[in-house]
Amino acid sequence: MHTFIITHIRNLIFLLPIFHFAFICAETDPLPSWNEGPAKSALLKFIKDTTEEKSQAYVPPEKRYAAFDQDGTLWVEQPFYVQLFFTIDRIKSLAVDHPEWQVEEPFKSILEGNQEVLSQLTEPYLEKIISVTHSGMTVDAFHEIVRRWIHTAIHPKFKVPFTALVYQPMLEVLQFFSDHGYKNYIFSGGGQEFIRAYASEVYKIPPERIVGSTAKVKYTYKDGNPTLVKQPDLLFIDDHQGKVENINLFLGQRPGAAFGNSSGDQQMLEWTQAGKGLNLEVLIHHDDAEREYLYGENSKIGQFTEALMEEAKKREWIIVSMKKDWKILFPFQIISSVDSPKIFSR
Repeated sequence: MHTFIITHIRNLIFLLPIFHFAFICAETDPLPSWNEGPAKSALLKFIKDTTEEKSQAYVPPEKRYAAFDQDGTLWVEQPFYVQLFFTIDRIKSLAVDHPEWQVEEPFKSILEGNQEVLSQLTEPYLEKIISVTHSGMTVDAFHEIVRRWIHTAIHPKFKVPFTALVYQPMLEVLQFFSDHGYKNYIFSGGGQEFIRAYASEVYKIPPERIVGSTAKVKYTYKDGNPTLVKQPDLLFIDDHQGKVENINLFLGQRPGAAFGNSSGDQQMLEWTQAGKGLNLEVLIHHDDAEREYLYGENSKIGQFTEALMEEAKKREWIIVSMKKDWKILFPFQIISSVDSPKIFSR
């Protein structure tokens, strides 16, 4: 408990310069981490056109909704999804009670740290390891396990907590939209309860606005009290067309804006654009090998195919170049800007 509290305090101190920076910039530029260009202009124009009452594209507050993918759109998804890192650590912590995992795949390779196998895990294997590490406990207990892990786990490349690897430009977009009456929703292929454990703190998005891939839960009693216990059986996958189906299920109308970064988000953007009135479709393109990762067509994670690029251009979606459009990537880089304004000169 002591270590957890110290780590949590350390993370809050780590973020103090960010809050100071946001306060300073709020009155001058709502998107200070964005370079001037078509992408930033489109975001500013969309909010102006849909929130000013005199505008022909005005959208009343009760109809302002924005849908965001998470992995690769709001935070780093390489070299593996954050939830996969969590799953791997769960397997390691549970292995003492499962000696059979020493010879059973994919557990054997995971415990041995075989990166090649990890990078090529098939869907059946992924479902297998997630089912055994994400079920058998109450929803509340699972949330607590995730929270403890997310505040201490460190990204292998950047050597900072995963929660420090949210994209500062996208945090500004979330705040900008929220400030103008938009209700931000996350529609992610990742686990719904996994994201709900930290979304309020990291994104300022409440749990009822988090929709992700979901397993069944069972209503039961523990010590005479009602509770929900996570089950291994999958309920639905929130990816590709599944995102559209869940937008209809949970939102009941098309969002006015949709943000994604891969082929798994294509249908969500198509659905948004098919709605009436002014709409906005944005794709984040990972083209910055120096500051993050460079990946696209051949990536097994966050695949951005040539077909998606062609459709985006044809449909006139906004393609955000991380390399050209973002001055900085992560909140902790704001700290450097106090002494070195050059960080904003890209």
